[in-house]
Amino acid sequence: MFIVLVYDTAVERNPVALRTCRQYLHWVQRSVFEGELSTAQHRSLMIKLREQLDLSYDSVRVYRIGSPHLVQVEALGAALGHPDSVL
Repeated sequence: MFIVLVYDTAVERNPVALRTCRQYLHWVQRSVFEGELSTAQHRSLMIKLREQLDLSYDSVRVYRIGSPHLVQVEALGAALGHPDSVL
């Protein structure tokens, strides 16, 4: 499945969330990641984030999309993150 993951965490937990998400997905913008994951990889990523974050304060949103070909992306401004798009 194609995943777009967005997180908003306390400053002290940003590096942890960044490192964990980079193990699974391409970093495309400050707190935005995307890429193809299997069901097992998705489950593993979510378990790690649950263990590392304070879910009473931090927030993670995951958009699951059947195919990257169904996504249309429009970008304005400076290109950030991974230089190669997975789309």
